[in-house]
Amino acid sequence: MDDIGLDPELAALLDGTPETYTPAAKKPTFFSNAREASGAAESADVDLTKGSFPPIGKFLAETPAKHYDDPAYYKKALGGENESSQRLHNLLAKYLTCQDPKDRGVYRQQLITAYWDFTQNLALRAGSGRIEAAKRFALRFGILLPTLLSGEQKDLFSRVIEDNIYQEPVYYLDEWFREIGSGKIGASSTDEAKTTRKDESARFQQLLSKAQGKLQSAENLVRAKGEERERAENDLKNRIDTIFVHDTVAGFSGVKSAYTEVQRRVIGELGENLRRLMQLDKELQNFLSDFNTAESDVRSLQQKVDTSGGGSTNVSGIQVEFDTVRQMAKMTCGRQGNHFPICSREYFHLSARELGTRENVLDTLRWIEEIDPEAYCRQYKSQLNRIPPFVVLIPSYGEYGFCWEPFDRYNRVTSRGRIAVPMYSKSLKIAVLTAVADLRWQVAKEKASYYWMEEGLTGNYYQWFQAQKLKGDVKEYFINDYLLWILKESDGIQKLDKEVRKVFWRYMPFRQDIKDKLKVRAQVYQELCQRDLNRAMSDGY
Repeated sequence: MDDIGLDPELAALLDGTPETYTPAAKKPTFFSNAREASGAAESADVDLTKGSFPPIGKFLAETPAKHYDDPAYYKKALGGENESSQRLHNLLAKYLTCQDPKDRGVYRQQLITAYWDFTQNLALRAGSGRIEAAKRFALRFGILLPTLLSGEQKDLFSRVIEDNIYQEPVYYLDEWFREIGSGKIGASSTDEAKTTRKDESARFQQLLSKAQGKLQSAENLVRAKGEERERAENDLKNRIDTIFVHDTVAGFSGVKSAYTEVQRRVIGELGENLRRLMQLDKELQNFLSDFNTAESDVRSLQQKVDTSGGGSTNVSGIQVEFDTVRQMAKMTCGRQGNHFPICSREYFHLSARELGTRENVLDTLRWIEEIDPEAYCRQYKSQLNRIPPFVVLIPSYGEYGFCWEPFDRYNRVTSRGRIAVPMYSKSLKIAVLTAVADLRWQVAKEKASYYWMEEGLTGNYYQWFQAQKLKGDVKEYFINDYLLWILKESDGIQKLDKEVRKVFWRYMPFRQDIKDKLKVRAQVYQELCQRDLNRAMSDGY
């Protein structure tokens, strides 16, 4: 990093420790501040009426922000924190000025740990809703020292759109911690048992998730029963209409013929049809009553979530989530990846469309859904619900995204899954694709439960995996094949094994217009389309 000049502010700080970095008190006082209104609150709610992600009209702001031109940015980012900021400052100074490669490597490892210790304080500030711009961008992008970036790179970050204008569930880290802190989103589940006492807001959030699942279940039953009654009414109407159709009696002008045998049978069945209609209406009334009760429970619990703790921050939830996010960052990089957490031109070499901004990720998610229309769908009682996952944007140099949770364990009906996407990957498209593939696998596996090796998408793929006598993680093979499915097979480039293609074609079908295009390009796709027709005719699809 010889070409990276030392920041003048940092160089001046090397001569001594300024008052700005005096260790703060052990117990921060900013949690008592009132939270700012969250502009992205609606994005946590699931809207089953949405059919796709919105097209992205603008990827970058036209006017760049001036945050990174502030000469006091570094002081503001580190100022007012506890001793972790002082340690980070000292290690960063040593790292940037060290000439010996071995010592530099040691400082680099120590800097990684110090950075995460420091950002834990920033996560708590973000969770309270009160965080200054420099601290927010240090957490959101890992931009701790703007002079570590080139002028062109600073201009790129200064034009990243800050607000969630599309109200979709894609979050930068500061936004994610803010939602966790406010209790609008529960902390991610972990395998480790929590040792801290749960906050009231977290407990109410769990109850709310369960109630929302019951509400959505009740809504699905109301819709299904309403549609069933409508079909029965239409059938009755058509039957009654047939009663009034008569031929004219030969030789008698204006005289209609008697009822036919079919019409007599219809009249005889009218009583049974009406009783069936009344039964359906009674069942619909019961389902509506259950829905109103569930809706009342959700409304009551939502109020308790909003008011629990008197508006205080869910500190324990943020602390748990921070540990989860730190683990997410490690997983995006892998053991051999670049774990350096600070954004620097030494490692950052991305263009505007390659950077993992919210708009670029949304555009990639939309592109995937245009090929795999059921990518974000879950089936419940024969109804396919589109439930896009929460997407957490991790400021790391990782290569791959992944799924942390397929859905909330307290609400398997309508809760969102959670995927993590690295912002500074070599290929954003691959990073998002691997995350969606992992989501696909885990949702299918949870749906099949104990029979995941026998039924559905995972079962059929696992049986092929076993038949091929392959070694390793079956999910990794699936993710790699999913990439080929989206990137190659959707364009008619045959890269998958024949049996895998059959499994994917059935359980992860392309959009119909893509199927029609492929059908005329190769015999193998034509045969698969014929299989669709055969299954549809036998009601076994």
